[in-house]
Parts: sequence; C-alpha cells; structure tokens
Amino acid sequence: MKTNPKIRTKNITRRQFLTSSAAATGAALLAPTIVPASVFGANPPGERITAGFIGVGRMGTGDLRETLGFKQVQVVAVCDVDSNRAELAKQRVEQHYAKQKADGTYKGCAKYSDFRDLIARDDIDVVMIATPDHWHALPAIAAAKAGKDIFLQKPLSLTIEEGRVLSDSVRRYGRVFQVGSQQRSDSRFRQACELVRNGRIGQLKTVKVGFGTDPGTDVTPPMPVPEELDYDFWLGPAPWAPYTEKRVHPQKGYGRPGWLRIADYGAGMITGWGSHHNDIAQWGMGTEYTGPVEIEATAEFPKDGLWDVHGNFSITYKYANGVTVTCADSRKNKQGILFEGTEGWVYIKRGQIDADPKSLLTSTIKPGETHLYKSSSHKGNLFECIKSRKQTVAPVEIAHRSCSVCLLGDIAMRLGRKLRWDPDREQFINDPGANKLLSKPMRSPWHL
Repeated sequence: MKTNPKIRTKNITRRQFLTSSAAATGAALLAPTIVPASVFGANPPGERITAGFIGVGRMGTGDLRETLGFKQVQVVAVCDVDSNRAELAKQRVEQHYAKQKADGTYKGCAKYSDFRDLIARDDIDVVMIATPDHWHALPAIAAAKAGKDIFLQKPLSLTIEEGRVLSDSVRRYGRVFQVGSQQRSDSRFRQACELVRNGRIGQLKTVKVGFGTDPGTDVTPPMPVPEELDYDFWLGPAPWAPYTEKRVHPQKGYGRPGWLRIADYGAGMITGWGSHHNDIAQWGMGTEYTGPVEIEATAEFPKDGLWDVHGNFSITYKYANGVTVTCADSRKNKQGILFEGTEGWVYIKRGQIDADPKSLLTSTIKPGETHLYKSSSHKGNLFECIKSRKQTVAPVEIAHRSCSVCLLGDIAMRLGRKLRWDPDREQFINDPGANKLLSKPMRSPWHL
C-alpha cells in the first residue's frame, strides 16, 4: 500500500500540532474578541468573522456561496484534496472580494490541500466543514482543540464513538458549534414541534418518518487516480480501496458523489435524510438529549456491486416515554415527519405543514407554554452565536443524539435482530456484538 509522504510526516506530529495550537489560542479565548463599533465606524474589524472552508465540493460550494452573502463574514481560506475544486473555490472567493482586494482591505484567499494547515492559522475564527462523512469527526475535533468555532455539515459523524468524542471536545474547549440541520431554522418545522410539545394533538403516541433510498450499482473496475486528486488523503481513516470515479466524486461538475452509497464513508440515506427528519422527530418529542431504548429493523442490501448501503428499509424505535417511532423508506412512510396523538396529528416536510384538526395550524403558542429556539437563518444564527458565544439552534450534543438515532437504525438493519439500548451509557445492553459496531477502526496513521 502506498502512503502519501506528506500524511506520514505531518501526522507524526499531529498531537503536538493540536496541543500547541490549543495552547497558543488559550489566552486569546479568555479575552474579548468584539471591539465596540464606535471605535471603528460602520464596519469595525473586531466584529468581522473570518472563515476557512474544508471541503468545497457539492455541499461545501453551496455553503461557501451562502456565506459570501454575509457582510460580517470574510472567507480567507479554502481546502480540498481535489486541487481543481480548491482552485475554483479560491477563484470564486477572490472574485467576490475583488473590490476589497483592489483597495487593500482584503489580502486574498489561501488554498490548501491539508486541513491541518488551514486549522493552524491563528487568524481564522470559524471552520466550515463539508467533507465526506468519514472525514467529519477528525477535522472538527482538531478545529475545536485549536480554538476554532465550527460549522459541520450533517450527519455529525460516521460512528457513535466519533460523535461522542466530538461532542465532548467541543464542550471541553468551549467552542460554538452548529451542524447543518437547517430544518431547525425553518418556521414550519418549529411550529409543528411546538404544537406537539404543547399537547395540541393530545398525548403523542407515534411518529412516522419517511424518506427515499439509494440504488445500487454494478461492479466497477479500478481506474487511474486523477492527477488533481490526493486519493490516499481522501481515503484517510477509511480502509484502502482501489480508486474508481463512482467511489469518490465526479471528476467534472458537482453531481451527487458515489461515496454516499458506500458504507466505509457513510451509512446511506439513513444518515443522509435521516439526520434531518429524525432530528425533527426528536425535537418534537422533547428527546433531544437522549434516544430510544429498543430498536428493531429490516432492510434490503445490494448483493454485489460497489455501492453497499441499505435500500428499502423499516426501523421501529421505542422510547422510554412510550412513544414509538417508525422510520422507513418513502414507499412505506411518506416523505417527512408525521406526529400522531390521541386528539389529532401534525405532518411536516420541507415547504408544507398540515394538521388534523385544521384549526391547529392557526393555534397560538401562549407566553407560558413551551417556545422552541427561534432561528430564521441557519448560517445567520451561527454567525450571531459566534459573536454572542451563545448556543446555536443545532448544537453538537443534540446533533450527536440525532445522528445516533440514525446509526442505531443502521446497526439494527445490519444485524436483523431487536436491540436494547441504554441512552445514558450509550451502550447496547448485553450485546457485545452490537457494541463492536459503535466504532470503526481507522487506517493508520489516523486515530481519534
């Protein structure tokens, strides 16, 4: 197996790198970072947030474009193991700031291939991560240890162990964190959850979650690695495998990448869409900091071919409060989330909310009732919280619990038996075989 010399050399000192970065920023974290506007006028530099982007593919490019629309944020660096994508992102940023660069108020956008080089900079406030799922935890943990605030695309992690370490790291280093669960910043999803939390549908009995699935594909022969791609670094902690375009991402354009359908890099749609919809189910149930106590599932998996995540599936989660959640493909449960109670129901999906009785849709949540976190702009909420140091609408521990629900379902689909789960200890009860699936080995030299 070939090893990238750059990875080997830099990772030997990874622990020292993270330790020294955290130490160097420790004093700065104790000091105020916002300078009064009266001192500098309309756009004081102390209130500007500097951002670096790790992963500028399909999702990362979307996040980059959105972030460039915020005047209080300035993008100063981009990073990708695909040099073509990194260069295009750099060009997009510098074109956006062309006037500021011309008058000397913008120094330019740096381009990196190694996320550690970006994180090591002491002039970056927030790191925006949109890498493949198997590359979520390590850069985010490194950023937290280096004193950076973090935006991380969903799902939070590839395994439950990674999620726990990441959540603990963010809390330990006092970082502001937001996961890309943007449905929490949609007023319709908040309205649906507030109706359920305030008993408008009576006692909640069942929740039905539905979304689509991924197809399989044929056996795909190995291909030459594109010159612009550092493939060994792309694989990172995942097992070594021969390159083929459908394993990674399209060489041209930003179409849906093949890695989304491969278990070494992600769990499939159970975390792809499930991280969104199961998160809303947990929000409506008020179980954001816990999880189910029993999980049972069935699923179809490809018999051969490159893509090996689940196809059609059905998962039943039972919670300690008596609520049953069924999460299934959209042939069984329609796309979205359906809350069913003793006195009615509420249904929500992107762009639509419905209820029975219809009067629920105009029901007012009174001052003394439960009001959920209100955010009308997901990225805007992140940047506000970076300045205020308050918790975001989609913080790391809630993200970990929502992702865990999905990963528990994936484990149950693969084992095909009923599992009992202790959400406090985050362990399966009397099931060593299932507990082995809470983590995955990482390819040397990478480790948590």
